[in-house]
Amino acid sequence: MNVGIYLFPEVEALDFAGPFEVFTTCSRVSQRLNPGQEAPFQVFSVAESLHPVQARAGLRIVPDHAMGAHPSIDILVVPGGVVAAELLKPAVLQWVQQCSASARQVASVCTGAFILAQAGVITEGPVTTHWEDQADLAEMFPALQVIDGPRWVEQGSVITSAGISAGIDMCLHLVDRLCSTSLATATARQMDYPWRAASAAVAS
Repeated sequence: MNVGIYLFPEVEALDFAGPFEVFTTCSRVSQRLNPGQEAPFQVFSVAESLHPVQARAGLRIVPDHAMGAHPSIDILVVPGGVVAAELLKPAVLQWVQQCSASARQVASVCTGAFILAQAGVITEGPVTTHWEDQADLAEMFPALQVIDGPRWVEQGSVITSAGISAGIDMCLHLVDRLCSTSLATATARQMDYPWRAASAAVAS
Protein backbone atom coordinates (compact mmCIF):
# COMPACT_ATOMS: atom_id res chain seq x y z
CA MET A 1 0.00 0.00 0.00
CA ASN A 2 1.28 3.44 -0.92
CA VAL A 3 1.16 5.91 1.97
CA GLY A 4 1.20 9.56 0.88
CA ILE A 5 1.84 12.16 3.58
CA TYR A 6 0.96 15.76 2.75
CA LEU A 7 3.51 18.41 3.77
CA PHE A 8 2.86 22.15 4.01
CA PRO A 9 4.48 25.22 5.60
CA GLU A 10 4.14 25.23 9.41
CA VAL A 11 3.19 21.55 9.55
CA GLU A 12 3.71 20.05 13.02
CA ALA A 13 6.82 17.86 12.85
CA LEU A 14 5.56 14.89 14.87
CA ASP A 15 2.24 14.99 13.01
CA PHE A 16 3.97 13.74 9.87
CA ALA A 17 7.06 12.10 11.39
CA GLY A 18 4.99 9.89 13.70
CA PRO A 19 2.97 8.25 10.91
CA PHE A 20 6.12 8.07 8.75
CA GLU A 21 7.91 6.20 11.54
CA VAL A 22 5.03 3.80 12.11
CA PHE A 23 4.59 2.74 8.49
CA THR A 24 8.31 2.54 7.66
CA THR A 25 9.11 0.68 10.87
CA CYS A 26 6.23 -1.67 10.18
CA SER A 27 7.64 -2.50 6.75
CA ARG A 28 11.11 -3.08 8.19
CA VAL A 29 9.77 -5.35 10.94
CA SER A 30 7.53 -7.21 8.48
CA GLN A 31 10.41 -7.98 6.14
CA ARG A 32 12.56 -9.13 9.04
CA LEU A 33 9.80 -11.48 10.19
CA ASN A 34 8.92 -12.60 6.65
CA PRO A 35 12.12 -12.65 4.54
CA GLY A 36 11.48 -12.35 0.83
CA GLN A 37 7.98 -10.93 1.18
CA GLU A 38 7.11 -7.51 -0.15
CA ALA A 39 6.96 -4.67 2.36
CA PRO A 40 3.36 -3.85 3.32
CA PHE A 41 3.84 -0.08 2.95
CA GLN A 42 5.71 2.30 0.67
CA VAL A 43 5.81 5.76 2.25
CA PHE A 44 6.42 9.10 0.53
CA SER A 45 5.69 12.77 1.07
CA VAL A 46 3.79 15.13 -1.21
CA ALA A 47 3.79 18.94 -1.19
CA GLU A 48 2.65 21.74 -3.48
CA SER A 49 6.08 21.72 -5.11
CA LEU A 50 9.48 20.10 -4.69
CA HIS A 51 10.84 23.11 -2.83
CA PRO A 52 11.81 22.44 0.80
CA VAL A 53 8.95 22.87 3.26
CA GLN A 54 9.63 24.58 6.57
CA ALA A 55 7.75 22.89 9.36
CA ARG A 56 6.77 24.44 12.64
CA ALA A 57 9.79 25.46 14.76
CA GLY A 58 11.98 25.68 11.65
CA LEU A 59 12.58 22.07 10.58
CA ARG A 60 13.08 21.92 6.80
CA ILE A 61 11.92 18.91 4.78
CA VAL A 62 12.44 18.12 1.11
CA PRO A 63 9.24 16.54 -0.31
CA ASP A 64 9.47 13.39 -2.39
CA HIS A 65 6.81 14.46 -4.88
CA ALA A 66 4.77 17.45 -5.95
CA MET A 67 0.99 17.45 -6.17
CA GLY A 68 -0.10 16.08 -9.53
CA ALA A 69 3.15 14.16 -10.07
CA HIS A 70 3.22 11.38 -7.51
CA PRO A 71 2.45 7.66 -7.33
CA SER A 72 -1.08 6.54 -6.59
CA ILE A 73 -2.04 6.92 -2.94
CA ASP A 74 -3.78 4.11 -1.05
CA ILE A 75 -3.51 5.77 2.36
CA LEU A 76 -3.58 9.56 2.52
CA VAL A 77 -2.24 11.13 5.72
CA VAL A 78 -3.01 14.80 6.33
CA PRO A 79 -1.07 16.11 9.33
CA GLY A 80 -1.84 19.23 11.28
CA GLY A 81 0.01 22.30 12.42
CA VAL A 82 -0.82 25.88 11.45
CA VAL A 83 -3.44 25.11 8.80
CA ALA A 84 -5.13 28.50 8.28
CA ALA A 85 -3.32 29.17 4.99
CA GLU A 86 -4.06 25.66 3.68
CA LEU A 87 -7.79 26.19 4.14
CA LEU A 88 -7.62 29.05 1.63
CA LYS A 89 -5.85 27.14 -1.16
CA PRO A 90 -8.35 25.79 -3.73
CA ALA A 91 -5.69 23.67 -5.46
CA VAL A 92 -4.70 21.96 -2.21
CA LEU A 93 -8.31 21.33 -1.20
CA GLN A 94 -9.13 19.93 -4.61
CA TRP A 95 -6.09 17.64 -4.47
CA VAL A 96 -7.06 16.40 -1.00
CA GLN A 97 -10.59 15.75 -2.21
CA GLN A 98 -9.43 13.89 -5.33
CA CYS A 99 -6.90 11.77 -3.44
CA SER A 100 -9.46 10.96 -0.77
CA ALA A 101 -11.99 9.82 -3.37
CA SER A 102 -9.61 7.17 -4.73
CA ALA A 103 -7.72 6.25 -1.54
CA ARG A 104 -8.49 3.15 0.47
CA GLN A 105 -7.98 5.06 3.71
CA VAL A 106 -7.81 8.75 4.65
CA ALA A 107 -6.29 9.81 7.96
CA SER A 108 -5.73 13.15 9.64
CA VAL A 109 -3.57 14.06 12.61
CA CYS A 110 -4.42 16.91 14.93
CA THR A 111 -5.64 19.99 13.01
CA GLY A 112 -5.39 18.09 9.74
CA ALA A 113 -9.09 17.44 10.38
CA PHE A 114 -9.77 21.09 9.45
CA ILE A 115 -8.26 20.44 6.00
CA LEU A 116 -10.37 17.33 5.49
CA ALA A 117 -13.50 19.21 6.54
CA GLN A 118 -12.73 22.22 4.34
CA ALA A 119 -12.11 19.89 1.39
CA GLY A 120 -15.47 18.22 1.95
CA VAL A 121 -13.95 14.85 2.80
CA ILE A 122 -15.74 14.84 6.17
CA THR A 123 -19.05 16.68 6.24
CA GLU A 124 -20.84 15.19 9.25
CA GLY A 125 -20.54 12.57 11.95
CA PRO A 126 -17.93 11.89 14.64
CA VAL A 127 -14.40 13.28 14.38
CA THR A 128 -11.66 14.45 16.70
CA THR A 129 -8.68 16.81 16.72
CA HIS A 130 -6.26 18.38 19.19
CA TRP A 131 -8.07 19.22 22.45
CA GLU A 132 -7.14 22.88 22.07
CA ASP A 133 -8.82 23.11 18.66
CA GLN A 134 -11.98 21.10 19.21
CA ALA A 135 -14.19 24.11 19.90
CA ASP A 136 -12.98 25.88 16.75
CA LEU A 137 -13.57 22.77 14.62
CA ALA A 138 -17.12 22.45 15.97
CA GLU A 139 -17.80 26.13 15.36
CA MET A 140 -16.43 26.16 11.81
CA PHE A 141 -18.12 22.89 10.81
CA PRO A 142 -21.27 22.55 12.96
CA ALA A 143 -22.44 19.36 11.23
CA LEU A 144 -19.44 17.51 12.65
CA GLN A 145 -19.70 15.72 15.97
CA VAL A 146 -16.40 16.68 17.56
CA ILE A 147 -15.49 14.18 20.26
CA ASP A 148 -13.12 14.78 23.15
CA GLY A 149 -11.26 11.87 24.69
CA PRO A 150 -10.46 9.17 22.10
CA ARG A 151 -6.99 9.01 20.56
CA TRP A 152 -8.67 8.46 17.19
CA VAL A 153 -12.17 8.34 15.72
CA GLU A 154 -13.17 6.24 12.71
CA GLN A 155 -15.90 7.21 10.27
CA GLY A 156 -16.00 4.75 7.40
CA SER A 157 -12.77 5.01 5.43
CA VAL A 158 -11.82 8.26 7.18
CA ILE A 159 -10.03 8.31 10.52
CA THR A 160 -9.15 11.42 12.51
CA SER A 161 -6.80 11.54 15.49
CA ALA A 162 -6.31 13.84 18.43
CA GLY A 163 -3.22 15.95 18.95
CA ILE A 164 0.32 15.36 17.71
CA SER A 165 1.44 12.05 19.30
CA ALA A 166 -2.05 10.56 18.82
CA GLY A 167 -1.15 10.13 15.16
CA ILE A 168 1.21 7.33 16.21
CA ASP A 169 -1.60 5.48 17.99
CA MET A 170 -3.89 5.98 15.01
CA CYS A 171 -1.38 4.62 12.52
CA LEU A 172 -0.57 1.62 14.70
CA HIS A 173 -4.32 0.98 14.73
CA LEU A 174 -4.30 1.12 10.92
CA VAL A 175 -1.45 -1.41 10.83
CA ASP A 176 -3.54 -3.58 13.16
CA ARG A 177 -6.60 -3.31 10.92
CA LEU A 178 -4.94 -3.43 7.50
CA CYS A 179 -2.27 -6.03 8.34
CA SER A 180 -2.49 -7.79 11.72
CA THR A 181 -2.48 -7.21 15.44
CA SER A 182 0.77 -9.14 15.77
CA LEU A 183 2.52 -6.88 13.26
CA ALA A 184 1.16 -3.74 14.93
CA THR A 185 2.35 -5.02 18.30
CA ALA A 186 5.79 -5.87 16.91
CA THR A 187 6.00 -2.43 15.30
CA ALA A 188 5.13 -0.68 18.56
CA ARG A 189 7.69 -2.84 20.36
CA GLN A 190 10.38 -1.92 17.82
CA MET A 191 9.50 1.76 18.32
CA ASP A 192 9.55 1.23 22.11
CA TYR A 193 6.12 2.83 22.15
CA PRO A 194 3.42 1.94 24.71
CA TRP A 195 0.49 0.93 22.54
CA ARG A 196 -2.41 -1.46 22.97
CA ALA A 197 -4.79 -2.67 20.28
CA ALA A 198 -7.68 -1.93 22.63
CA SER A 199 -6.94 1.81 22.84
CA ALA A 200 -10.17 3.81 23.05
CA ALA A 201 -11.75 4.80 19.76
CA VAL A 202 -15.15 5.53 18.29
CA ALA A 203 -16.27 3.93 15.04
CA SER A 204 -19.28 4.59 12.87
